[in-house]
Amino acid sequence: MTASPRAVGALEELKIDIGDSHRIDGLRMIAGKQRRELDWPTTGRFPSHGAVWPRRRFDTRLMEAAMDAGAEFRFGVDALPEFDGGRVVGARCGNEVVRAPLTILATGAQGEAARMVGAVRDPAEPFGLAIRSYAETPRHGERLLEACLALRDEHGTPVPGYGWMFPAGDGTVNIGVGALSTMRGFKKLNLNKLVEQYAAMVGDEWSLGPLLEKPRAWRLPMSTVRRHGPGWVAIGDAAGLVNPMNGEGIDYGLESGMLAVDRFVADPSTATTTYDQMVGERFDAFLRTGRRFSFLIGHPWILRTGLRVAVGTQVAADITLAVMGNLVDNDTPGASGRVLRLADRALATADPVLRRTRAAA
Repeated sequence: MTASPRAVGALEELKIDIGDSHRIDGLRMIAGKQRRELDWPTTGRFPSHGAVWPRRRFDTRLMEAAMDAGAEFRFGVDALPEFDGGRVVGARCGNEVVRAPLTILATGAQGEAARMVGAVRDPAEPFGLAIRSYAETPRHGERLLEACLALRDEHGTPVPGYGWMFPAGDGTVNIGVGALSTMRGFKKLNLNKLVEQYAAMVGDEWSLGPLLEKPRAWRLPMSTVRRHGPGWVAIGDAAGLVNPMNGEGIDYGLESGMLAVDRFVADPSTATTTYDQMVGERFDAFLRTGRRFSFLIGHPWILRTGLRVAVGTQVAADITLAVMGNLVDNDTPGASGRVLRLADRALATADPVLRRTRAAA
């Protein structure tokens, strides 16, 4: 699991101890022969460093913190919404019903629970797929993430997405690839082959050992038709809060979860609607821009040109860094914020054409 500087800020706000994580100070971006190494920027909004943890350790730490705060867990059963007259009144865990004045849907990629309340992906919007594993490397102590922005599938088709190397500081690196549904031939994309190709491409440079576990793939929802209703709200991936330009969602999951609880404590009677409004004010414009951008780079010739631009100058690279680090949202000041707002207006005009001319899946 990789925590962006934004996610580290949320973990600090939650007082989650990240002392045993591997510190990350920046990002190395690779596009063909171009490389740029950039430190995370120092701002007043977020810390200037990220972190990498093995996912199991991160999940365990979150569960321990929740239990310390009084949470009760049910293991080995599915939790599904419990309804009373059209209102969600809690969760059914096997044969047990746990009732609550507010139910938070924190199920990750949308599944049965999300379908029951209507928090499903908008079929007109893009989504992503990702796959990752771990491998041993002598470079495990590096403090830069690495993102290869120029991927191709086994047929040579450019892939809108990227390959990553996330040093874990424990002898291993998290290696993986992600792709957007806007690419040509997406439905036929073989993620296992793609990660194998990527591992072969970076293997010598990183002195990689064999993959330590079977690669694990997952879906990245980037939209939802509903994220609240009577008695419930959806947070994180379940609410479609995933950055379409990097597939990241840990920070949005943490922030939206805190916001849901804050709204309930402030006023239980309006918590669901005020939560939806405030999440929208914070994230919707930026995520909409990202979804529109994903249709743009689904066109191979635009993707190739865009990659050259993304790392071609220091200014462009700084903006790409801000996007890849989830440091941009509706309130971002400075050049990155201005560029994203201008991009949103330009893409709004081009969006209908981009959707009509999207590559065949």
